Amino acid sequence: MKKLGFGLMRMPQTDKTNASAVDVEQVKKMVDMFMEKGFTYFDTAWMYNGFASESVAKKALVERYPRDSFTLATKLHAGFFDSLEGRDKVFNAQLENTGAGYFDYYLLHGVEAAMYPKYEKFDCFNWLLDKKEKGLIKHAGFSFHDTPELLDEILTKHPEMEFVQLQINYLDWESQWIHSRACYETAVKHNKPVIVMEPVKGGTLAAIPEGAEKLFKDYAPDMSVSSWAIRFAASLPGVMVVLSGMSSTEQMADNLSYMEDFKPLSEEEKELCFKAAEIINSQIAIPCTGCSYCTEGCPQHIAIPQYFSLYNEDMRERLEEKGWTVNFTNYDILNASFGKASQCIACGQCEEVCPQHLPIIENLKKISEHYGK
Repeated sequence: MKKLGFGLMRMPQTDKTNASAVDVEQVKKMVDMFMEKGFTYFDTAWMYNGFASESVAKKALVERYPRDSFTLATKLHAGFFDSLEGRDKVFNAQLENTGAGYFDYYLLHGVEAAMYPKYEKFDCFNWLLDKKEKGLIKHAGFSFHDTPELLDEILTKHPEMEFVQLQINYLDWESQWIHSRACYETAVKHNKPVIVMEPVKGGTLAAIPEGAEKLFKDYAPDMSVSSWAIRFAASLPGVMVVLSGMSSTEQMADNLSYMEDFKPLSEEEKELCFKAAEIINSQIAIPCTGCSYCTEGCPQHIAIPQYFSLYNEDMRERLEEKGWTVNFTNYDILNASFGKASQCIACGQCEEVCPQHLPIIENLKKISEHYGK
């Protein structure tokens, strides 16, 4: 299998205020480009793109290509079942949504401290093995956002899990919150193949500060900034596939250009990535990846990732000189469709599901103060 996977989480939209309004025709073109170059791995999940991702996978992929020509992965998230029967209700709906007949890779979604007890309570690890025995899934594993100690505990208790999906990128490699390096090394210790998610950190590593970009462009002028992030992850021994949440045909074409005949980074190139990380980390205000897990259950319908993105852009501006940026207008435009940051009621549901473990409530207070001026 080639090392680039198509993550169906950040697909192109026809309406930016409606996550489920996916531009299916553009996705079809992207799928065709991907398949034509010999790439086969597609990753979706129950709630991606406002619960539309699996259905888009059916329209853009499953109905248009022979079932044995591609690899499809999806996931069970603990937030969407509360009984033994509930696991099967979601799974059966996923089979119907995708029309795939079976899943090549099936993951327990977000097996971390807050969710892990629920997966154990409802015997989900053995449930996966039962699905595998019945031929409904081929490979069983889980995605993970937590400490290497917990990952070690889970893999020790459940050696039957065949792979693990981890957030790995050069910005989070030594992060005290994400633990990219330590979690990767834990998976390697247990001889588990690794699937990489968030290699570009939700687009953060595609639009980096000028100083960091200059490092890369001086070294390889023709390579895109995002290519360094994906190649960094793909260069790690034991990494099976690197998922990229591509949202345009242009992004697809760029990724295919360097991943079709992939060459691992040299030691010198890896050092450039770490130097770039130092520059980026010195300037990023809120390290949000834009996964939108936080928004589905928000009672105030607050556009949390969008507000964080606007705020991060403003924090890189010379606000003391400008006094105003276009993002103040963009914030008002978003307010027409979403709740304001100031309307947060601090219920905490967003922080419970945030893979980055961000203090979202406090950050919303900062944004409210910033854009309320």
